[in-house]
Amino acid sequence: MVNLGGIRKEVSIELVPQAQVGDYVIVHVGHAIGMIDPDEAERTLALFGEMSAMAATESAA
Repeated sequence: MVNLGGIRKEVSIELVPQAQVGDYVIVHVGHAIGMIDPDEAERTLALFGEMSAMAATESAA
C-alpha cells in the first residue's frame, strides 16, 4: 500500500522486493519500479507541493 499525494493505493513490489514500510518507491502503472533516497524523496515532494500551490494560485486569479 502506498500513499500517492494523500491517495492510498495498492501496488506490486515484485520488482523491488527489498522495499519495506516507510521506504520511498517510484511507482509506474501499479508497480513499484525502484527505490529512492529519503532525502531526495522529501525534496521532490516539497517541489510538487510548491507546484501545486502555484497552480492553485493561478487558477484562483
